[in-house]
Amino acid sequence: MGFSQKLFLIITALVVLADVATACSNGQCRILDECSSDQDCEAGLYCSSCLVGFSGSRCVRSTITNQFKLLNNSLSFNKYAFLTTHNAYAIDGYPSHTGVPRITFTNQEDSITEQLNNGARALMLDTYDFQGDVWLCHSFKGQCYDYTAFGPAIDTLKEIEAFLSANPTEIVMLILEDHVQALNGLTKVFTDAGLMKYWFPVAKMPKNGQDWPLVSDMVQNNQRLLVFSSIQSKEAGEGIAYQWNYMVENQYGDDGMKAGSCANREESPPLDDKSRSLVLVNYFRSIPMKELSCEDNSGNLINMLHTCYGVAASRWANFIAVDYYKRSEGGGSFQAVDLLNGKLLCGCDDIHACVPGSTSGACTP
Repeated sequence: MGFSQKLFLIITALVVLADVATACSNGQCRILDECSSDQDCEAGLYCSSCLVGFSGSRCVRSTITNQFKLLNNSLSFNKYAFLTTHNAYAIDGYPSHTGVPRITFTNQEDSITEQLNNGARALMLDTYDFQGDVWLCHSFKGQCYDYTAFGPAIDTLKEIEAFLSANPTEIVMLILEDHVQALNGLTKVFTDAGLMKYWFPVAKMPKNGQDWPLVSDMVQNNQRLLVFSSIQSKEAGEGIAYQWNYMVENQYGDDGMKAGSCANREESPPLDDKSRSLVLVNYFRSIPMKELSCEDNSGNLINMLHTCYGVAASRWANFIAVDYYKRSEGGGSFQAVDLLNGKLLCGCDDIHACVPGSTSGACTP
């Protein structure tokens, strides 16, 4: 090997070493910086891949901005937006509780506790009568089977109780696709899980489009769990709010992901019905596709929020429901919630742009 070749190799090695020396690591990597592990990323980020969005692995957001701590909790509940995890119970690696291998899809990767700790505040759960109890389950023709069941609902509800107990200023919403027919079956499982002490009563829920109680009052009264059922009779029978008495909702699945369209869910009142003061936007595929969810949860989701705003009588969503909530091309569903809270709380495009104390479009440059 000649001198010039040796010199070239030495220079190349020095350049590589210099690049390594200047590469971020040890918690210094910022959003969309390349990374090799979660430990490389700043707080609030984790190391992830998105084949349709970028090459390799990069730091993307993993937590929500807490709007109550950043600005205030002194407005009506319907003035805020919340990250919602679709089929929050359908978790990768969730152990079988029936002794039979599960043959169904999943929608999330984190435990319920991790979802809540990362900022999800509304959880979509599918409840069924199964094995003499209430279970969380995917269905086949409306029935829960041992190969589609995830686990007894009380396990998940106890995780929620532990979170509410450890976080006395936080509020959690449960949106139930409810198939429980057992008399007072839901009431029993909520009671057994220790959740009734947090129950927000139906009597305080506005039915004619008025503002909800102040979040600060809900916290002070410890009424920090809101539960909505898809069964209308549960409201009078068990005091569990009938979902579509209080909110409107767009179509779920593939039909709800058509660009430029925000179709109404069949069971829901029309999206522009202002007699319901809460707006829910679904944005997830009919069949979950983990590798594509990073793209779904990013720019496409933001675009759908703008589309649904127009259809819902110029109202921004209070809830956005997604699969694999942490997967994104950068900010993802967390950035979408920041957008919504910015629009709702001060008219800005991001909650971080809101001037503290402002509710009328005072935005920082």
